[in-house]
This record gives sequence, structure tokens and C-alpha cells, in this order.
Amino acid sequence: MTSIYVDADACPVKNEIYRVVELVVVSDSFDAADNWIAERAGPGDIVVTADIPLADRGLKAGAAVIGNTGVPFTTASIGMAMASRDLMSNLRAMGEITGGPKPMAPRDRSRFLSALDETIQKLRRQRG
Repeated sequence: MTSIYVDADACPVKNEIYRVVELVVVSDSFDAADNWIAERAGPGDIVVTADIPLADRGLKAGAAVIGNTGVPFTTASIGMAMASRDLMSNLRAMGEITGGPKPMAPRDRSRFLSALDETIQKLRRQRG
């Protein structure tokens, strides 16, 4: 059975996901949710997150990983995502104002739901 793990802090698609998954609340310590997800996710599972280090951990565990806007993280794309994250972190540390992510648009929500459905169907076919 496929498990869907959602890094729900700052997740704009929670309402869509809560209809199909069980809600688990973990402690509020730093990275508690990320660690909980990373310890459980594996092959055949789906991780939904905008957190690039968590996406990397999920991919390394063999899970499929989808960003909140429906763009999947892959083993081919995670290196560039990590490098961009580090660059933006360094710019912020030097005082540069880099802004945050763009607001969620309706097409992002639609793309997310399509990507989630496609990933679930792909995993079902693989289990055949």
C-alpha cells in the first residue's frame, strides 16, 4: 500500500490532501516533521514537500517526491535544487533580499492534483 507523507507546514494543498490521508501531528521541535517523514518514507511511497533537503532525503529513500506546486523532484533535478537553495541561503546571509516563493496560483493547485494522481497511478502499475 502506498503511503503519502506530507510536510504540511506552509503547505498550500493541505485541504486537498487531508481528504485522503491520515493526519499525524509530531512534536514542534526543529525538523521533527521532516525527520518523522524521512524515517518512514521508502519505495512505493509519496512525499509531498517544498523542503528541498527533505525532498533529497525522500528520493534517497526511494520515495516519489512532489513539490507543493506539482513539480516532481527527481534524482536528476535534486542536485540543482539543492545548489539553488544553498545559493539563496548565502545571499540572504549576506543581506540580500531575495523574497519568498510566488503565491500559489490555481494552475499550481491543478498541476499538483494531476501530479499526485499520476504518481499514484504509476506506483499502482509498478506493483501490478
